[in-house]
Amino acid sequence: MTRFLFKRLLQALGVLLAISLIAFVLRDALPGADGASSGAAWGGYPQFLGELLRLDFGTSSFFHRPALEVVLGYLPATLELVLAGSVLTALLALPLGVYSAIKPHAPGSRLILRLAALGVSLPVFLTAILLIQVFSLGPSSAASGATASWLAGLGGMPAYGRGNPVPVWGDWATNFASWQGLAYLTLPALSLTAGMLPLFVRLIHTEMRRVLASDYIRFARARGLSPLRIYAWHALKNALLPVVTLGGIQLGSLMAYTLLVESVFQWPGVGLMFLDAVERGDRPLIVTYLLVAGVLFLLINTLVDLCCRLLDPRVVAPGGIQ
Repeated sequence: MTRFLFKRLLQALGVLLAISLIAFVLRDALPGADGASSGAAWGGYPQFLGELLRLDFGTSSFFHRPALEVVLGYLPATLELVLAGSVLTALLALPLGVYSAIKPHAPGSRLILRLAALGVSLPVFLTAILLIQVFSLGPSSAASGATASWLAGLGGMPAYGRGNPVPVWGDWATNFASWQGLAYLTLPALSLTAGMLPLFVRLIHTEMRRVLASDYIRFARARGLSPLRIYAWHALKNALLPVVTLGGIQLGSLMAYTLLVESVFQWPGVGLMFLDAVERGDRPLIVTYLLVAGVLFLLINTLVDLCCRLLDPRVVAPGGIQ
């Protein structure tokens, strides 16, 4: 385990250097607020690397504050949104995927898999717009006559901004601490969930079907073990390894999903901040966002590798080091 962790830390260091190199090139290649770019001067990379080690990411040309301070100020809103979407995905994907694998020919299982196939093809921003139409504006706004009166009860949920988060500790404020905050969080979180849920339902279904057809499951049934113990302990545990791996990749990819969701709902997170920074040509803020996003993605994938190692000790780091 120690060699495995050491190998992963060395790989993480190499990836961090690559991220810093890309950030250095982008810093000088991107046009600034004046529309001009300076071009990459490779002799300045060691100085740039030293500034990063001192956590000096430059000063935002719009906020006139340290860029890292600005990004960290917007980051909690995005992490809160990602956490809500991830929890909803886990709570829904596990029972739906397991049920559809245990009873693959049931009408409910067929409906689940068809909806999952449809969900994979729907872009996140379209799902967000549909949720706003149904639960915020109300479907009655797009209907008429008797249909409009029947649908009048839907709608009214907040779909713009974050509301008034409740301060809980220092400068940290959260939407989880009030009903109003949860109302503002619901539609953006559902939009993220709709983007991830179909993938996880189909993956859990496929892996559970594969595990349930294995010899040791048939042996467990022959021994007379209860179905609950077979499904929950023997089957699900062995089906979770690829699910955890995909989960780590998807958590990192959520940084891209949040760009769309935060733009649609005007959620004040780092995704919306990044889009505004691109429009303003705020190079320090753009580079800082990319660095922070890269570091978060790297941390998540390193933790996923460790979780996979704990689930299955046979897992090795790339290069064959155990």
